[in-house]
Parts: sequence; C-alpha cells; structure tokens
Amino acid sequence: MAKPEPSTDLWLKEAKASEKADQCGMFLLHNGVVRITPKALVREGVEGLGDVAQVEFSYDEAGLDEAVAEAMTWPGVKYVRVWLNEGTLAVGDSIMYVLIGADIRPNCIDALQRLVGKIKNELVVETEIYA
Repeated sequence: MAKPEPSTDLWLKEAKASEKADQCGMFLLHNGVVRITPKALVREGVEGLGDVAQVEFSYDEAGLDEAVAEAMTWPGVKYVRVWLNEGTLAVGDSIMYVLIGADIRPNCIDALQRLVGKIKNELVVETEIYA
C-alpha cells in the first residue's frame, strides 16, 4: 500500500525557515510519478510491453539516509529533504519527492540531478506490471 504524500507547501515553508535558509538562493523540488509508458520504451525504445498498470516499489532506507548525508557535502548544498513511496503504486501516484536548497542555481540543479540519479540507479527497486 502506498504511503500518504507529504505537503510540499509545508516542506518549502520548513526549508525557508531552516538554519541555513539565508544561504539558499534556490530551492528545487522534484516529484517523480508513475507513468503509463514502460521505462524500457522511454529509455531504450523497446516496444510491445503494453501499458504500465502498476509499479511495485521499494527502496534501501539506510542507503537513502547515507545519500542524503552525502548530498549535504556537495558544493553549495544547504538543505536536502527526501520522501519515497513504497508498495503497489498506480499510474499517477507519486514515487518520490526530493527538495534541494543550494546557494546558486547551477549547484542546486546539479545536486538535484545527482541525488535523483543516485536514488533511481542505486537505491530503489521498481517492477512494472503491465496491463
């Protein structure tokens, strides 16, 4: 069963009130969602799989904690918050939220891309179930 989603409005409010908020010139929020198009079709052009009906999703919680701690050491990063869903997810359900606060735009964009990539490539297991 999917977890309740956090309030991104509350997340941003808390981020802007955090200890190092005055050092952040940008906050970026990523919301990954389950899409109907199979990952293999989007990334590799593999056809004939059918539409995605559901995704079984799990993740390495300890690895995620380590990844967040590591992200806080990257250039300019002052704030990181991550939420990952779990269980059986339907098309349109949120898979993750990642919020990064950093000093300047390039550092913020790079950190968001790097952290989301690490999460997706190393810490999660996604199994697509086709219609």
